[in-house]
Amino acid sequence: MSDRITINDNIKKKLNADCGNCFGLCCVALPYAKSADFPNDKDGGTPCSNLQSDYRCGIHQNLRNEGYKGCTVYECFGAGQKVSQFTYKGKDWRDNPSLAKEMFDVFPIMQQLHEMLSYLSEALHRDESKPIYRDIQAVLEKTEEHTHLPPQSILTLDVHAHRAVVNEILLRMSELVRSKAPVKKQKKIGRGIELLGANLRGADLRGSNLRGAFLIAANLQNADLRLSDFIGADLRDADLSGADLTGSIFLTQAQINAAKGDQNTKLPSSLKTPFHWTN
Repeated sequence: MSDRITINDNIKKKLNADCGNCFGLCCVALPYAKSADFPNDKDGGTPCSNLQSDYRCGIHQNLRNEGYKGCTVYECFGAGQKVSQFTYKGKDWRDNPSLAKEMFDVFPIMQQLHEMLSYLSEALHRDESKPIYRDIQAVLEKTEEHTHLPPQSILTLDVHAHRAVVNEILLRMSELVRSKAPVKKQKKIGRGIELLGANLRGADLRGSNLRGAFLIAANLQNADLRLSDFIGADLRDADLSGADLTGSIFLTQAQINAAKGDQNTKLPSSLKTPFHWTN
């Protein structure tokens, strides 16, 4: 167990965004469109107007009030500093314009790899992983190897094929976790289900497969969501006030940041209560 914790802790440290060691890649490489999440349009490869010379956001503390809610729910899983400091060895795109386009193309691929690492790391950490621990570890190590490739190799990487391998092991892990929930006689809640604006207040959803579920603006107040799988679930404006999400799996900070909640919402210990829930 001690070896497992050491491996997991070493990887988790690399999966937290460190904006101070990133060249503002999410603020430049990624496009966005005028919507409820952004006040205007921006093309990929074009710096956001709020990006400062030190690669920090000029309105970071006021993003929601300025109409940039989309920025508050984005997570690079540490890919920004990995590309900036490891892949390109500290050479930024401003002083090295010939590298800019390649760097911006590498970044979203690295983000996908780091997202996979985050899920695999979580799976490795849980007690339920014991029956498939070695399989998880092998896939995690292979994913980590991909993040060490040079830029040209990363750009030609078959991310879709690798994601399929990762997904297979995560599905096995999900089944192990969700099998601990009591069997319930109720309407089936399953993968990819559309529950936009659904009233699920107080529902017993323990052990549900909510992979890819559309829960936008759903009422999940006081719902029991323990041991549920949230990978890829869309929780934008879902109301989690009083809901219990302890023991859930593959739930990210970005998903929680996109939702609504209050001081009575119970989150996994790895996640923080968003500032806007209490203000």
